[in-house]
Amino acid sequence: MNNPVANYSRMPATLAERIVQWLRWPLTALAMLAALYLSFMINAAGQQVWAVGALALFSAGFYIYLSQTGFAYRYLFPGIAGMLLFIAFPLIYTAQIGFTNYSSAHLLSQQRVRSYLLDQHQAVQAQVQPFSLHAEGQRFRLLLSDPETARPAWVSAPLDLNKPGSVSRVEMQAASASLPLPLPLRDLIAHRDALMQLTLLLPASTGLDELHYLGLREFGPVKREWQALDDGGLKRLSDGQVYQPSLRSGYFENGAGEVQQPGFKVSVGWQNYTRMLLDADFRGPFLAIFIWTVLFSLLTVFCATAIGMLLAVLLNWEDLRFRGVYRTLLFLPYAVPGFISILVFKGLFNQNFGEINAILDALFGVKPAWFADPLLAKLMLVIVNVWLGYPYIMILCAGLLKAIPADLYEASAVAGAGPLTNFFKITLPLVIKPLAPLLVSAFAFNFNNFVLIALLTDGRPDFLSTKIPAGQTDILVSYTYRIAFKDSGSDFGLAAAISTLIFILVAALSLINLRLMRKAQS
Repeated sequence: MNNPVANYSRMPATLAERIVQWLRWPLTALAMLAALYLSFMINAAGQQVWAVGALALFSAGFYIYLSQTGFAYRYLFPGIAGMLLFIAFPLIYTAQIGFTNYSSAHLLSQQRVRSYLLDQHQAVQAQVQPFSLHAEGQRFRLLLSDPETARPAWVSAPLDLNKPGSVSRVEMQAASASLPLPLPLRDLIAHRDALMQLTLLLPASTGLDELHYLGLREFGPVKREWQALDDGGLKRLSDGQVYQPSLRSGYFENGAGEVQQPGFKVSVGWQNYTRMLLDADFRGPFLAIFIWTVLFSLLTVFCATAIGMLLAVLLNWEDLRFRGVYRTLLFLPYAVPGFISILVFKGLFNQNFGEINAILDALFGVKPAWFADPLLAKLMLVIVNVWLGYPYIMILCAGLLKAIPADLYEASAVAGAGPLTNFFKITLPLVIKPLAPLLVSAFAFNFNNFVLIALLTDGRPDFLSTKIPAGQTDILVSYTYRIAFKDSGSDFGLAAAISTLIFILVAALSLINLRLMRKAQS
């Protein structure tokens, strides 16, 4: 016997399934059209390779989700697509920029620079004519006045300026009838976009060229500054100089080596990478920053590990009173947001008003210049970074110490071993093995610790007499940021090359980390 209640409860689900089936193919078609349109727009922007990549990614997605053969990959595809979009694409794009001269002086393509120069013009001041705009119902008449007598000279037919672009070339005729009062400046500004698209044509008897919009009150002929040549070069009309595009410098330059701004982006091969090694003016600061980056990471990891492990061992002592209070106080540096702690330390280390120098001055009569002296600035960075990092190591070691069997310490006590023997023979070997992969990760993190450098010293003090500004306390990542976005001319190509080098180093550390993890688990 049929159950009406059960049948009624199944009806909404069945209806929903039918609606989904009805909408499936229309929505799929819309998604395909959107994917094709996006790929087309990427190709129209001049990125053919990326357009093909986007089309391939969309095609793979539609195949996997619409075919039965790709059913097994439906749950893997979002993760793979996300990895390609947010990891592989930025990495490949950055590496590609590293082989170009892309910078603030070479932002555009060669074709766009060529178009920009050909668009350059200047007004012929002797033939500039003032104009006024007069309303005539819903249309407007444009009136040119004689520049010497200020009398009406030429007038246009009624124009529809409410639709910019509907009118482009306007034939002017001699002004005869009187016109209404001219529009005020506010209304003139409202029609500026339409006026900028007008080209006024005067009778041939006047001997004047086409008149173009020059400002809120003037139309006049313009003189082009450049002429395009059949071989791809440009000729400057003022002096006849010919400029050819140079794929070496990324500029249009003449036979005397004079270049014309702006430059265009070209491939420079391994130039940015060889510059790190062969350019003496760049190599010196770069190698110093690279060595300091490695030392900064090593010293931070070593000191934080030593302090964190020592504190963990002390807090593991069961007879220690107020262990919970000590553990809470020692954990506070890790609980406070890092940028707040860094800014607090920046005030504490202030040479004139900081509490640290006040204490040193009271005890020893010295007030170190923490931010001006390179060695002291580096010492300050290590101190602050160790302060921020030791609680993490302490927590890890505290957990690892709980996993060490107490029988080992009891047997050591029977043998008459002291605390140091227990630490170096039992605690350290058993803790350092599982801790090693985490220390490699901490080293990689400090290798790219941009926030600390940016907030505490900003890389200062700077090296003297360098082509590219570089700081004594800069690490590679902050140095790269300075090259790309601050006071080094926005040399994106060089910054991308350094970023690629940083990626290779961090990737190598990650491989070491994986090997250490395998050994720790074996």
